[in-house]
Amino acid sequence: MDNYAKLVERISKLSGLGVEEIERKVEAKKAKLSGLISKEGAAQIVAAEEGINLDRERLKISELVQGMKRANILGKIIEIFPVREFNKNGRSGKVVNMMVADESSNVKVVLWDTNHIALVEQGKLNKGEIVEISNGNIRNGELHLSSFSDIKLSKENIEGAVITEKVFEIKKLGEVKPGQSLKTRATIVQVFEPRYFEVCPECGKKATDGECKIHGKVIPKARALLNLVLDDGTGYIRSVLFGATINKLGLSDEEIFSLEKFAEKRNSLLGEEKIFAGSARSNAVFNTTEFNIESLEEINLDILIKELETKI
Repeated sequence: MDNYAKLVERISKLSGLGVEEIERKVEAKKAKLSGLISKEGAAQIVAAEEGINLDRERLKISELVQGMKRANILGKIIEIFPVREFNKNGRSGKVVNMMVADESSNVKVVLWDTNHIALVEQGKLNKGEIVEISNGNIRNGELHLSSFSDIKLSKENIEGAVITEKVFEIKKLGEVKPGQSLKTRATIVQVFEPRYFEVCPECGKKATDGECKIHGKVIPKARALLNLVLDDGTGYIRSVLFGATINKLGLSDEEIFSLEKFAEKRNSLLGEEKIFAGSARSNAVFNTTEFNIESLEEINLDILIKELETKI
């Protein structure tokens, strides 16, 4: 069951209406707005019309959907990443990413407010602690906290074991939306030449002219990214792979970092069908949805046959 379905189920329980009735109302709302709103957004409007204030409801992480403006959750911090400084478009500041989980799923939480970041810097928020988050904003599948949001330690317990592994929803490419973490079976129909860049050997961040913003002058390591187009019959999507994930296509480092060697191998990738997992994100430059592939695997024919047998 995907996040949208779980949200509809929550609305159904709170309103007393059946799931099918809620879905009918969602479709009617989308039609009334001429398709200018997603089904997730329409579901939130339907909830409000039924007297349900999702802004005040604490949701399970698996119920979070794209576009929520005031999401509230209770979760356990399972990872905190180092504080990062940024300078973009003349604006500088700090940002902290952390992973928060409950018994239903997990989500990346992004802290932008200096007061929230200070809690991490001062050691007041640590891995393994239970936190209560309110007024978060869901963007590209991440929970972003601004100065209007709140994060604080909680004395509550989470029932059951939390989900620490990344959760991927089984999706067809024709229904993929930004912010989704998905797994899909698709065919490679186009392969572009790899692009190269350099990273710091210490932190893995991009190095420019042999210099890392954190570690200064370094001897950088070469890295590659590869763009593909995947198609599963319901739609197609431009996709990107980085680093060791490219090797899983059957390419050696020599074939990746030599355009001549890559050209010899390129055509053999076309028509390959595999199972891809990763995250869908918006590309603001081209106004499209891209698939950031995090892992891929061969199709297990034995499992596929068993799945087909259950449908007969």
